[in-house]
Amino acid sequence: EVQLAESGGGVVQAGGSLRLSCTASGFNHDDYTIGWFRQIPGKEREEVSCISFSDGVTYYADSIKGRFTLSRDTAKNTVYLQMNRLKPEDTAIYYCAEDVTTITGWINGLIGNWGQGTQVTVSS
Repeated sequence: EVQLAESGGGVVQAGGSLRLSCTASGFNHDDYTIGWFRQIPGKEREEVSCISFSDGVTYYADSIKGRFTLSRDTAKNTVYLQMNRLKPEDTAIYYCAEDVTTITGWINGLIGNWGQGTQVTVSS
């Protein structure tokens, strides 16, 4: 069973930074895509960023491009989302999501494994 352990959420002032981590376990495939969605209660889920773990190709949503950076540690099966210049509109629950799929498939929600979510709150 795939498990995704998230950490790093919190409260920060606008302009500040946070780093989210997601460690994947319970599988032995390496051709997977992993990353982060976010959701504000009452609104639709939004893809944020993902990475093809085998080759490191990344995707960023336009709303966070240039501010967020996704990286991976292959030895630890962990991805890190460094979030800089945070804005109040970045406030949401951030969910780690993983599956054996392409980046396109991941963006389109072809995902079977989700973390429990971590709250990010950016105050103005």
